[in-house]
Amino acid sequence: MTAPYILVLYYSRNGATAEMAKHIARGVEQTGMEARIRTVPSVSTDCEAVAPEIPAEGAIYATYDDLKHCAGLALGSPTRFGNMAAAMKYFLDGSLNLWLTGELVGKPAGVFTSTGSLHGGQESTLLSMMIPLMHQGMLICGLPYSEPELGSTQSGGTPYGPSHYAGSDGKRPVDQNELALCHALGKRLALIAQKLES
Repeated sequence: MTAPYILVLYYSRNGATAEMAKHIARGVEQTGMEARIRTVPSVSTDCEAVAPEIPAEGAIYATYDDLKHCAGLALGSPTRFGNMAAAMKYFLDGSLNLWLTGELVGKPAGVFTSTGSLHGGQESTLLSMMIPLMHQGMLICGLPYSEPELGSTQSGGTPYGPSHYAGSDGKRPVDQNELALCHALGKRLALIAQKLES
């Protein structure tokens, strides 16, 4: 039996969502709980590509066992037309066995995203990522307004979860308000998971 951990599962193309994942993991680790960072491979429109078992860089690919055994989940994806990226949807679509056996019921989950424009679907993407998690019976955790950055941010950050405005070229760095909200989500998930475990 492994120690409880929060799975920080993300998909990223230009690095912003991956950067957010690292800061969510730091928030988790502030509580003394382990954060397990994982990603998912890209999908091909022509055929299912065969990705190497271990990517050349970044986090390793998630398995359904990573998801099954987590004490909580932070799920992140860049926005694709106001929705999560196909790669993340593809991974979640493959989690039917976890749904059939109720493995994720009652575990806390939160979501995060990055967009190329300020009003590029941050909230709709976060809401769309919550739907399969609710079907799995997970407990959705947003960010309360007791987090002061929700009131001061001029870029990303919502009560539905952390978000980031990356700019049209995808190169705008994650700012201090966005980072603080990432830390807050990680910490919140870990503390809730610890309370549920006890």
